Amino acid sequence: MIAKETRNEVLDWVDTRLADLSDWHQVIFHFGETAWREYRSADWYVKRLRDEGFTVEEGSGGMPTAFCATWRNGDGPVIGGYAEYDAVPGNCQAADTLERPRDGLTAHAGGHTDPHSALGISSLGGFLAAKKSMESHRIPGTLKFLGEPAEKVRGSKPIHAAAGYYDDLDAAISFHPFYMPPLCNTVRWDTHCGAAYAMIYSFRCEQPETWLAGSDGADSPIPAAHASARAPGANDALVMMYQTSKSLREHMISAGCGWSMNECILTAGQATADNLPARLAQIQYIVRVPDIDMAERVRKVLDANAQAAAQANHCSWGLNWVSKSRPGLSNHSLARTTYRNLEAVGAPVFNHGKAVHVAREIQRNLGIEPMDRPFLDITESLIDPLDAEAELRTRIPAWQEHFTSDDYTEYCWHAPTVRLYIARPTLASPKPGYQYPAWVMNALGGIPETIDPMIECAAKTIGLTVVDLLTKPDLLETAEEEFSRRTGGGRGGDLWQAPLCDYPPPVNFRWPEYVTTARGTHWWMD
Repeated sequence: MIAKETRNEVLDWVDTRLADLSDWHQVIFHFGETAWREYRSADWYVKRLRDEGFTVEEGSGGMPTAFCATWRNGDGPVIGGYAEYDAVPGNCQAADTLERPRDGLTAHAGGHTDPHSALGISSLGGFLAAKKSMESHRIPGTLKFLGEPAEKVRGSKPIHAAAGYYDDLDAAISFHPFYMPPLCNTVRWDTHCGAAYAMIYSFRCEQPETWLAGSDGADSPIPAAHASARAPGANDALVMMYQTSKSLREHMISAGCGWSMNECILTAGQATADNLPARLAQIQYIVRVPDIDMAERVRKVLDANAQAAAQANHCSWGLNWVSKSRPGLSNHSLARTTYRNLEAVGAPVFNHGKAVHVAREIQRNLGIEPMDRPFLDITESLIDPLDAEAELRTRIPAWQEHFTSDDYTEYCWHAPTVRLYIARPTLASPKPGYQYPAWVMNALGGIPETIDPMIECAAKTIGLTVVDLLTKPDLLETAEEEFSRRTGGGRGGDLWQAPLCDYPPPVNFRWPEYVTTARGTHWWMD
């Protein structure tokens, strides 16, 4: 009876506070802050958690927009979870049924795509629901809830892991909105996310005056006289590396596995239109691969490209790490428990009520005949983890152990960890081959009528799983035994992979952000 009451209290808390969760999500969605610059979002979480009775360390791991919050209810297991709240530059979409940026901004500003705004609030809701049940029924244990910034560049979790923030966890729950089938209303089974490396290559033209020293411009009092040949400089080096790395992609890793490499130019220019070279240029690469060995191979090629580009353009070069994240580790015991709780909660429902009216209005605005059931059917049904695993394996070679990338994988090496996926609102295609514009998904992730069903379902499933872990010793023991077996003896075991992070938090680079000047608050490149 007590077990039933503890679970019912979780469900009742979410039902009672769903309007609050919805309002809280709107706050984070409209902040739209991007990697390493989520100041208002982190501050909101810190204040909210303190109001809920948590003890909060701000700036955990040396990251200004990270935090570590704990709430203790006597001696017992430590259960971990987290919020993400970083948005994506160039995706500033209003929570509206037509394409437009949020008020006062342009489309170049940050916006939530996955959406991490709802990811964080869903997880927070689950932990607060579990906390309420723990208080009412005197369930001992500790809740540890972390703020994880910069996930889009795989930023904070490798740093938190290396700094020991996960070492006291007995289990961890990772949630993410659905982003690809079959990972929809299910949990990961064997094939977890892979490794990721992210790094910034900097080119500096430190002695431009020594380029072609002794030429016919040597007698000029200005070393870079307007009519003299000038050093190519940092911009040229960056462009050369960019082009070389594009052309050598197929020579980095075999095409027989799913992997990706994406780049972002952080800084370029630094010179006027005068005959002066650019002194500094920086480009970031992020590599998502099945394992660490592949990541190292890609990095070696990129290093060689950087060295060649620097030498050709009279520059020095350097590498700064943004992320080194490990591939994931499965835990079937925790996955089964979480999925059973998802079955008890049921899949979210989108093809109902006001959400349908919103979806049909979007379709009308796109010139599409409104559909009777505008949302994808798969968003309203569950998929058994074994079935999801079987379908996922059809997309990758038999030897490949990991697929796609997310840095929740860092938790997996410090405690039994589950990866939960709940459907986000996704429109069905009106005809074969039709692709909705990207703004549609972004908008649906911010409109309360369409995103709230996901938040409700995820919060309830997470809350129930936390309570199960605290009230069923056999469950936690079984999960820990599996963790020990897969790591060859637990943390430090023969199969265990230690944190790869050996670098400081990369917070001081020129990351995109909102800036305030005498002209007001603006996105940095508007």
